[in-house]
Amino acid sequence: MSTFDDRERAFETKFARDEEMAFRVTARRNRLVGTWAAGLMGLTPEETDAYAKAVVQADFEEAGDEDVVRKLVGDLLSANVETDESRVRTALHEATIEARRQLMGVEN
Repeated sequence: MSTFDDRERAFETKFARDEEMAFRVTARRNRLVGTWAAGLMGLTPEETDAYAKAVVQADFEEAGDEDVVRKLVGDLLSANVETDESRVRTALHEATIEARRQLMGVEN
């Protein structure tokens, strides 16, 4: 029974580690895409930092990426930046790749 318990603990540990990494990647991605959007809106460095944090916070409104996409599209259009949902989703995808790259470099 001990071997089974050890395997179960190992799977639980791996699951927890994978979930934590997914959370960190998403938070980093949101920060990166918030910085990207702030650049398009011409925000100052201080405003950029605050905006990137606001994008990270927006992701806690509902499950999935829709809350972040809505925030980014709405804010960009309000700032008279010509954009659409497709452009924002592309930026999210690229930021996800970069976030993973950055975090994998930290762990190695």
